[in-house]
Amino acid sequence: MATVAFLGLGVMGYPMAGHLVAAGHEVRVYNRTTAKAQAWAEAHGGSFATTPREAAEGAEFVMACVGNDDDLRSVCLGEDGAFAGMAEGAVFVDHTTVSAQVTRELAPAGSEAGLAFVDAPISGGQAGAENGVLSVMCGGTQAAYDRAEPIIGAYARICRRIGDSGAGQMTKMCNQIAIAGLVQGLSEALHFADKAGLDGRAVVEVISQGAAGSWQMANRHETMLDDHFDHGFAVDWMRKDLGICLDAADDTGASLPVTALVDQFYKEVQKMGGGRWDTSSLYKRLKALD
Repeated sequence: MATVAFLGLGVMGYPMAGHLVAAGHEVRVYNRTTAKAQAWAEAHGGSFATTPREAAEGAEFVMACVGNDDDLRSVCLGEDGAFAGMAEGAVFVDHTTVSAQVTRELAPAGSEAGLAFVDAPISGGQAGAENGVLSVMCGGTQAAYDRAEPIIGAYARICRRIGDSGAGQMTKMCNQIAIAGLVQGLSEALHFADKAGLDGRAVVEVISQGAAGSWQMANRHETMLDDHFDHGFAVDWMRKDLGICLDAADDTGASLPVTALVDQFYKEVQKMGGGRWDTSSLYKRLKALD
């Protein structure tokens, strides 16, 4: 069993850190709001720290799941950052969805400090984190990945190294690009069914068994039809992710017309006051056009 630090106790990080304890690891957590870290430690029997550096001291592995590029830099760098507290040879695993650019900044900085760095963004949502069945896509050296993979296994259903540093983040972009189109397609199908006077649930029961079936259809059509969107992955976070995708597309020369369009639809959802709604609220946008 390993000594692990976990930085960031949001809806994903809080249960992920708990799974590490359940797997037998010694876990110390850090959260920007110290009271939340203290509450986690009391609930799970681990310990908490007041700075990333303090959390990382003596840890063989440091896992992070924070908000964005700037949040990740803040927990890694500086006098109180995790890198300053990590021992030579320790492994930093970043589960945050960030730009590949910041990954390519931090990985060399870690290497200069004698650390290994694995970018390991996650997919599966809050339910996947709570149930320990996340999909984890990784970038970094094979040696660093081989060390980190058994630790990540505490909350992963599948974990794969895709390539060198940044490959995990680029794969997560593929994930978000695919989801954006799927959710918009499902929203349009349910909207069309409603306009045609069809029972949306009956329609999904049939078409979900064929080529149209998807995770989004199986897990979100009921809540969409029930006008229930106060759960799941928030629109604000999806727009952050899609912005990363569109910036990367400019750099790589990829064409993402559907992604760009859906990003604008999510912008309209934000204007409706739905920044914290689940991403399936694209259906609510269509209903609002009636």
